[in-house]
Amino acid sequence: MSAKDKLDNKAEDLAGQAKEKLGKATGDEETKNEGKADQTKSNLKDAGEKVKDAFRD
Repeated sequence: MSAKDKLDNKAEDLAGQAKEKLGKATGDEETKNEGKADQTKSNLKDAGEKVKDAFRD
């Protein structure tokens, strides 16, 4: 996994965490759920990159 991919995935995860916390603080379920979805998407991308790395080695 390239450093850029790791950085992009981490940034997306952090943005998702912030969005989820904002949704919790304001009582906005839609924003909270979008944040969780962003985090899940980031985690799936990260897992996919790890699988690709495992097959490269």
